[in-house]
Amino acid sequence: MSERDPDAELVAGVGRQEPAAVRTLVARKLPRLLALATRMLGDRMEAEDVAQEAFMRIWKQAPRWRGGEARFDTWLHRVALNLCYDRLRAHREEPADELPDAVDPAATPDAQLEAQSREARVRAALAALPARQREALVLNYYQELSNIEAAALMGITVDALESLLARARRNLRAQLAGDDLAGTRTSR
Repeated sequence: MSERDPDAELVAGVGRQEPAAVRTLVARKLPRLLALATRMLGDRMEAEDVAQEAFMRIWKQAPRWRGGEARFDTWLHRVALNLCYDRLRAHREEPADELPDAVDPAATPDAQLEAQSREARVRAALAALPARQREALVLNYYQELSNIEAAALMGITVDALESLLARARRNLRAQLAGDDLAGTRTSR
């Protein structure tokens, strides 16, 4: 690898069971792991379980971690994605229809309901995508990985990732447009 892994020293500290390194690693990686797993699974409690299991794997792997083979962050995202796929395969259920917490407590009740409804529609549309398309979108948009990083993480070429993203966007647009049409039909 040409560039140094920014997490190498931290992982080495975790491998030596240094409490400060463990706290720093959790503080640095937990929010993104939870966001990734929540977007993939559509369930915060399941996402917390995935994050906990990913951290258990970190503790086991850290003493044997060899930098240079893969960036730690890439490995960690792959572990989290694999855990998400395991859970999705274990119970192929429809996403929960619960509404998210209000985005802005100062917003009017109408604006809150509209935002909640929009978020629920997007979450349902995202959950309905084929798994690889959902993974590409989550990594690219929600995890803010570059196309190169997301493609490497998924084990595909950048062209294949861009194709997945294009199909995913098209499917989301079609599904959300269908929701809008269905909403107009039922409200008449």
